[in-house]
Amino acid sequence: MGHTLRVVLDTNVLLSGIAFPGSIPGKIMSAWRLGSIEVVLSDFIIEELRRVLPRLSHRHGLTALEIEDLLDILSVQAEILEPHSIDEQWLRDANDLPVLGTLSAAIQSADVHYLITDDKDLLVLADRYPIIPPADFWAKHGGP
Repeated sequence: MGHTLRVVLDTNVLLSGIAFPGSIPGKIMSAWRLGSIEVVLSDFIIEELRRVLPRLSHRHGLTALEIEDLLDILSVQAEILEPHSIDEQWLRDANDLPVLGTLSAAIQSADVHYLITDDKDLLVLADRYPIIPPADFWAKHGGP
């Protein structure tokens, strides 16, 4: 690769990567930590993580303080963009608009290649936007 791949990670990929480090989302997060990919997020995605992570403490075992530390680290390691206001009539779940808006802002200002998500409501738009599931991303750009 000529330059580092830049991606937006949806909340579900971050959650899976945190809870299951050996999973493909976990491998993607590890590639991010190692500098193989660069990640663009938005405050919306960080706040969504802040809301959901405590409910999954039985999966990841993090305390409230550890969650805050992790969110701080993610906020520093990622480029944080303000999502574009987007009107996408094909999007089935309006709650996904800020994620799609993050992708739109990232494409315009940050030369982002993909939104990586397992969200079926976003994946149905893959013919209109560069949206890819974690397994496909990893098969294309990850390790063996």
